[in-house]
Amino acid sequence: MSNETLNQEYEFTLVIGNISEITCELEDRLFEAGCDDATISMQQGRVYITFSRRAESIESAILDAVKSVRMAKIGAKILRIDQCDLVTQAEIARRISRSRQVVNMYISGERGPKGFPPPVCNITDESSPLWYWCEVAGWLFENQVIREEDLHQAQVVAILNCILELSYKRNMAAEETDKFMEELCLCNSEDCEQIPATA
Repeated sequence: MSNETLNQEYEFTLVIGNISEITCELEDRLFEAGCDDATISMQQGRVYITFSRRAESIESAILDAVKSVRMAKIGAKILRIDQCDLVTQAEIARRISRSRQVVNMYISGERGPKGFPPPVCNITDESSPLWYWCEVAGWLFENQVIREEDLHQAQVVAILNCILELSYKRNMAAEETDKFMEELCLCNSEDCEQIPATA
C-alpha cells in the first residue's frame, strides 16, 4: 500500500449525545485523547464533532475517531455518523451532482439501464419516497456514475450507523432491545444471524 493511500484524509462528523454544553475542559480532554484533528460544535442543542482524519481507509478513520472520543471519558454517547442512509430524489441528485430530472429518469428507467432500486420508506406516499443510499450507490457504481470508493464509503457508513444507533437505543431500553432482537431471530439462536448487543 502506498504512502499516499496511508495518508488519505477523510472528513466526517460524529453526532454526540449526553453532552449539553461545550466547555474548555471538554475540549482539552478531547484534544489529549487524540482529537486534535477535530472541531467540536453545537447546532440546535446537539453537539457534533467534525474530523479531518488521515487513515488508510474510511472505516479506519471513523473507528479510530470513535475510540478517541471514548478515550476522552467525557460521558459522551456517539449517536451516529452525520450522513443519512435514507435519501430523497433531490438528495440523490445532490450527492452525484446531477439534476433531479436525470435522477427521475434513472428511477423510471428512461435513462441508463433498468433496475434502479425501489424506495424503502414512505413507499405509499408518491410525493416523498425515500431510498437507501447504500443500495442506490450500488446501482450507480455498476453503471459507472460514481467511483468504487464512493460505494465503499456509503456501505461503511450505513453499517456503522446501524451499529451505533442500535447500541445507543439499547442503552435507553436494554430489555426491550434484547427481547425484540430475540423475537426477530437476530440473536441467541444457532439458526439465526448473530448480532451482538453492544454497551
